[in-house]
Amino acid sequence: MSTASTPICVIGAGTMGRGIAQIALAAGHTVSLIDPQPAQLLAARSDVAARLTKRHSEIAAALDDRLHTFTSIDQAPARPGTVVVEAVLESLEVKASVFGEAVKHFGDTCILATNTSSLSVTEIAARTPLPHRVVGMHFFNPVPVMKLVEVISGIQTDPAIADTIHDLAVAWGKRAARAKNAPGFIVNRVARGFYGEPLRLLQEQTADPATLDAALRGNGFRMGPFELMDLIGNDVNAAVTRSVWSSFNFDPRFEPSRIQDELVAAGRFGRKSGHGFYPYADDAEAPAPAVVEPGNCRETHRWGGAHSSPRSRSGPAWTLSRPTTRPSFSTTSPCW
Repeated sequence: MSTASTPICVIGAGTMGRGIAQIALAAGHTVSLIDPQPAQLLAARSDVAARLTKRHSEIAAALDDRLHTFTSIDQAPARPGTVVVEAVLESLEVKASVFGEAVKHFGDTCILATNTSSLSVTEIAARTPLPHRVVGMHFFNPVPVMKLVEVISGIQTDPAIADTIHDLAVAWGKRAARAKNAPGFIVNRVARGFYGEPLRLLQEQTADPATLDAALRGNGFRMGPFELMDLIGNDVNAAVTRSVWSSFNFDPRFEPSRIQDELVAAGRFGRKSGHGFYPYADDAEAPAPAVVEPGNCRETHRWGGAHSSPRSRSGPAWTLSRPTTRPSFSTTSPCW
């Protein structure tokens, strides 16, 4: 059973890794954060300190004693029972290699928790020296905000290890969903339709991203699919889709989008790169969603600056007007 005295080692100081480190610190743990890039570690420390200062000022004040950063696993304190949470590149080879190094350093009492969003936990475990101690611990972005954690058991996972990670997630203020290993687990399996159908509508030129996002928000979703893909990163989202697609023997239901693939090829990953389905430069004019107003039958379509001429439609009189504000992003929306 994990308590606040359980040592935590987070490998990878990107967006997910620093978020995981933050919630572990907030729960009272001492955390080792590992990343081969010193600049990434500095940025992560600054980010974590700024966020903790807002809600946990006493922890932020003691951060030098609680958060330790290293550029390699063998520099971290090798305490028995360390929970290792990897948040590295979504690559089977990379994750297996990281866990192999972790076992050598921390010993056979460590727990190996992978934050993979779509790779097989069973396959990762099969490539590590302690397959029975490998378990999925899938967080959602942004980690400090999103409540859900998927706890995934591979075929080799010791049930006691899965129980420990479940209890740890709950102790960190999360809601833990238990599942067996399967392509996409729960959320990323279900989410393929949320992304895939709007992408097909876009491919068919039924509507532009802003209009499709507005339609989904108008039906109760906190964010539209294109806003969410830009927030997650089109590179990450496309990789998950491709992983699920291949795992289901290229079932057409999960087929990747050529439009999204083109954005990824162009480096238009979304908010983190400054451009995705929407532009994010300070002076950029973002395409705005259509808003239905009573009146007459005029409509203007726009995506990426291209305008079509107004056209009339039969049926009830209405107008599609476009606000000038950029699409809003809520950090309380589910992200994967």
